[in-house]
Amino acid sequence: MTFRIADTFSDALIKLSGQEQKAAKTAAFDVQMNPENPGLQMHRVARAKDPHFWTARVNRDIRLVLHKRDGTTLLAWVGHHDDAYAWAERRRIDVHPRTGAAQIVEIRETVEDVIIQRYVEEAVKKPRLFAEEDDDTLLSWGVPEDWLGTVRDATEDTVLDIAGHLPVEAGEALLQAATGERPAPAPQADDPYDHPDAARRFRLTTTEADLAAALEAPWEKWTVWLHPAQKEFVDRDFNGPARVIGSAGTGKTVVALHRAARLAREDAEARVLLTTFNARLAEGLASKLPMLLPDKAVRDRITTRALGPLARELYVDTFGPVEEATPAHVSEIIAEAAAAAEVTVAPSFLEDEWRLVVDAWAVADRDAYRDLPRLGRLTRMAASRRDMIWDVFARTRSELQAQGKRTRAQMFHALAAHYHGGAPRPFTHAVVDEAQDISVPELHFLASLAGDRPNGLFFAGDIGQRIFRAPFPWKAAGVEVRGRSRSLRVNYRTSQQIRIQSDRLLPPNLTEADGNEDRRTGVVSLFDGPPPEISEFKDAEDEAKAVATWLAGLIGEGFRGSELALLVRSEDELPRANAVRKEFRSLVGNNADPEIRVMHDAKGSEYRAVAVIACDEDVIPKEERLLEARDEAMIEEMMATERHLLYVAATRARERLWVSGAYRISEFLEDLV
Repeated sequence: MTFRIADTFSDALIKLSGQEQKAAKTAAFDVQMNPENPGLQMHRVARAKDPHFWTARVNRDIRLVLHKRDGTTLLAWVGHHDDAYAWAERRRIDVHPRTGAAQIVEIRETVEDVIIQRYVEEAVKKPRLFAEEDDDTLLSWGVPEDWLGTVRDATEDTVLDIAGHLPVEAGEALLQAATGERPAPAPQADDPYDHPDAARRFRLTTTEADLAAALEAPWEKWTVWLHPAQKEFVDRDFNGPARVIGSAGTGKTVVALHRAARLAREDAEARVLLTTFNARLAEGLASKLPMLLPDKAVRDRITTRALGPLARELYVDTFGPVEEATPAHVSEIIAEAAAAAEVTVAPSFLEDEWRLVVDAWAVADRDAYRDLPRLGRLTRMAASRRDMIWDVFARTRSELQAQGKRTRAQMFHALAAHYHGGAPRPFTHAVVDEAQDISVPELHFLASLAGDRPNGLFFAGDIGQRIFRAPFPWKAAGVEVRGRSRSLRVNYRTSQQIRIQSDRLLPPNLTEADGNEDRRTGVVSLFDGPPPEISEFKDAEDEAKAVATWLAGLIGEGFRGSELALLVRSEDELPRANAVRKEFRSLVGNNADPEIRVMHDAKGSEYRAVAVIACDEDVIPKEERLLEARDEAMIEEMMATERHLLYVAATRARERLWVSGAYRISEFLEDLV
């Protein structure tokens, strides 16, 4: 007997309470071990159009929905008794006549008449997106035959709703076409379950361990199955550095993971670096690789490390032991050098100038500093003033060298020069996630590793999530991606409502210093949800009570504590988050605590529901940061960074989002509304 589990089952399972999930998993094991077990109390779904749907009893109220045919049992759905029967009655499992893929198809006649009527009414009012597409084209996208007419009537207002009723691969193709990209025809397959689309939807489980893995990590399946709109960027060959960009939730990390896996599979001699700027994010990437590459021999061709620790390790191996100069120590040396040179310039300006210009670009002497374009700096400076303060930086560099210390940037630049000079390189390819926060020295280093090789460098990022570095032109750092930059337009993680309101924090188009542009328009989400709740309270105490009540309500709906997060701007606001948690515990007990994090540390994470709190007018943007600004240009850059930070926080939410502050609230919340 063949036993499979559908993604619809995984999605339904996580909506049950913890106790219900445990019981459902036990019943799923019983089905796999003995599908004819009388204790399961199997019943055929009598009113289903597909006669092969059955239910199996989990407890008094919960039922598994199974599809049993020709020796194959599919675990299709799970839920409360009436919902389970209704789900089965509205669906059938078919083999698509054109692609040959197995599909779970919603029976068109069961879609509520009011929805069908709205499709018709809207079609009269607005242009139909697919009116000119013939049947053969729509079938090649995986659209079921009985949905062809409805799809052809779709408008910009109804396409998302229609796509949500289609098999997922067909819905994805429809949304891809609606955003201006031509979907590739789906491949054909002889075995319905061997088709690539079906392989993403139906997971074959041959052992009890396989089923346990599938049931324990339903939300991880997105890292295993590659969506068609993303696959192009994994499979395409580039003759130079390439980049994929997209807003939060469009699957950039998925693309990066699969790109690294593809390079490792194709070449037994490959040495692939899968990296990012942050150690926690790198650990997250490493944890997902076994799901993509079960073969350890292939997996061992990939090194997953954060760039900073990797550079230090390579530097020590190449040049010998070194003591790294901390930012605080460098600041002390700069202050002493400024005093010795009798330079009366603000210490914060000198520190930024060292970090963003002199150290970042490895400026070697006075002439180079005088003539260097102000890359990554908004403040202009006359040549005479550059001459005056160069002595500070020359003294700083000499003192670091005398102490035997090196900054992290100096390590990157030394390694880059070493590899550019012809030394053996430790990697053949580098795949970089969260590339929007890569620094100048890191980019120099990456260019020296593999920038001159076809498929050598691949970057995935989102300009709208840049919060750790100032913008600079990549070409000046040795990496040119113009002409090899692509955009993802379909959001798989965040509801349409959360995505639309979060995007209001950013301009429609974001432009890098080198002119590369990220257009935010044309992105669509695959599912709907409640609109975000955005509130203002008279004080922090009232806010804490309201947020705790909202979170407790989610627990009552079946959300787990691990699926909830409380995010704040900085550690200064953590007491506000702890006050919410105290109120929350008084409502639901101590066993369902939401995770508490500061906004910048939430990057790379996702939760079913997120509460972003303490968004007061002097918190975001952070008042003390703005007071450090020396001119209007610097204020603008700080404000943009603060917007990006709130955008990162809001887009950690998949289904529910709460944003609030106490009187007076941040001006950014008005933009969200």
